[in-house]
Amino acid sequence: MRCPFCHYLDTKVLDSRPTDDGQAIRRRRECLECHRRFTSYERVEEIPVWVVKKDGRREAFDRAKILRGLLTACEKRPISLEALEECVDRVERNVRDAASGEIVTRSIGELVMQELRELDEVAYVRFASVYRQFTDIEGFRQELERMIHAHRPQD
Repeated sequence: MRCPFCHYLDTKVLDSRPTDDGQAIRRRRECLECHRRFTSYERVEEIPVWVVKKDGRREAFDRAKILRGLLTACEKRPISLEALEECVDRVERNVRDAASGEIVTRSIGELVMQELRELDEVAYVRFASVYRQFTDIEGFRQELERMIHAHRPQD
């Protein structure tokens, strides 16, 4: 495997273990040239799921896009990369289980928001502000009201 830092072609595996859900193998590797360490994941190659965008375009499902969105929403929050990877794993599993070859972006966004709501409320609001395209403070207020209402004990 190519080193992501110096691009040397040879690395050694230091540790291998299955992920918590058993769907992938996590490998800690060390570059034989620069000696930096990194993690790689090995997954079964599955039949592609096509994501139907708002404008009707279709593109292959890309878990890296979800991770980038989560990283942005969780910036400067006390959330580990491992926790975010687990969120992406759950979203991807739900997408693959629910999809019959295609899924709309709205469904993926809702899955991500559900994960973030349980993980970190600040990250959830950050993601929701972009995903739901809040244009003013009223959109934020309504979303916060929904969150507050969901946390109140029901009488």
